[in-house]
Amino acid sequence: MKDRAALILAAGQGTRMKSDLPKVLHQVGGRAMLDWSIDLARQSGCSRIIVVVSAGSQVLQDHVTKVLGEGAFVIQDPPMGTGHAVQAGEQALSSFDGDLIVLYGDCPLIPETAVNDLFGELANGADLGVLGFEAEEPGAYGRLIQRADGRLEGIVEAKEASEEQLAITLCNSGVMAGASKFMFDLLSKVTNDNAKGEYYLTDIVGLANEAGRVCRAVTCAEEDVLGVNSRVELAQAEAVFQKKRRNALLRDGVTMTAPETVFFSHDTKIANDVVIEPNVVFGAGVEVETGARIRAFSHLEGAVVRTGAEVGPYARLRPGAEIGEKARIGNFVEVKNTSVGKGAKANHLAYLGDGSVGAGANIGAGTIFCNYDGFLKYRTEIGADAFIGSNSALVAPVTIGERAIVGSGSVITENVSDDALALGRGKQVEKPGWSKGFREQKQREKSSKR
Repeated sequence: MKDRAALILAAGQGTRMKSDLPKVLHQVGGRAMLDWSIDLARQSGCSRIIVVVSAGSQVLQDHVTKVLGEGAFVIQDPPMGTGHAVQAGEQALSSFDGDLIVLYGDCPLIPETAVNDLFGELANGADLGVLGFEAEEPGAYGRLIQRADGRLEGIVEAKEASEEQLAITLCNSGVMAGASKFMFDLLSKVTNDNAKGEYYLTDIVGLANEAGRVCRAVTCAEEDVLGVNSRVELAQAEAVFQKKRRNALLRDGVTMTAPETVFFSHDTKIANDVVIEPNVVFGAGVEVETGARIRAFSHLEGAVVRTGAEVGPYARLRPGAEIGEKARIGNFVEVKNTSVGKGAKANHLAYLGDGSVGAGANIGAGTIFCNYDGFLKYRTEIGADAFIGSNSALVAPVTIGERAIVGSGSVITENVSDDALALGRGKQVEKPGWSKGFREQKQREKSSKR
């Protein structure tokens, strides 16, 4: 197999997004659209990845450097079409001698199979491969013109197309692959003699055919090559991603009673026999093991839920939460940077932040890990089989021993030893008859003001 490289075009201004954030950094499935294309290139075996950006886009340049390292972007200035954008990467790839694929930073849903099909056409003798799709409404898309033998003859932009060509529904996605040096050689011959006065990457297909070279098209679904130029299209891309992810998980043995109400991140991992109730949101970095149940209206991010555990309803798991096997996190419980041991329970109205809960421990309603003093955060450690009474405040740093009991309503500021009872509340005082006299006095005062 030849070496592979990817050139990702990301210099578009994205003015229709109406955002200070570069268009390609807007997210689909909790990940920047550009990062989808970078990951696609990596998964397809590209050893070199170069991103074409516009001048003055420092945020985007910094992002590319963070993800890919120094020297991973080139600047297109001024922008003069897709062919000109690809030419901007020529010097960066001058020492590369392999197959090159052109991808787009605003097209996040292209499947790896489509890219592999393109490289496969090159391996089977094609000089250029183009990714196309059958469009329901071709509109302004460029049309793929094929010969009777299936070879690709050319790509015609809609503004340049004849009535006959406009009737074609096989359209150009913009994704193209070929030998790197061959593609740059063809680009050197492209002119801007067209309605827009731009240098079209698509023109190299016609030039390749004139040189007697073989061009072929491969296809994928229209929704796979959805490009994003506005917030409307961003929402459409998100919807496509979510639909695909839900269907994949359902096929893999995950139960969702109302899948259209469940939302996933790009890296969500859900094992078989997990049950997900309606209106659940998974942020980045969540893993749920087999047999767990995520109940309605819960929000999870950066968390691990072990086998047979139950979370929710109305629970929130924040980064660093690890819910142990058969543990239970109930309604209105928030867990952050805390491990909850096997079989432990926090069934309602608690905040567990920066700590650990031992196996079999029971956390009563209203319990708070007081982990922050306004400057630094501290840990709360609760031993196995401990019982924390309702409405307790555990002021970190503090350790509650194994099998210890904390009385309801306590404020605990010191460590509690194993098997001990800890009470941290004021002594109850009773004044017999006081309430009767108080009520009578207040009733007289109220009557006198009428």
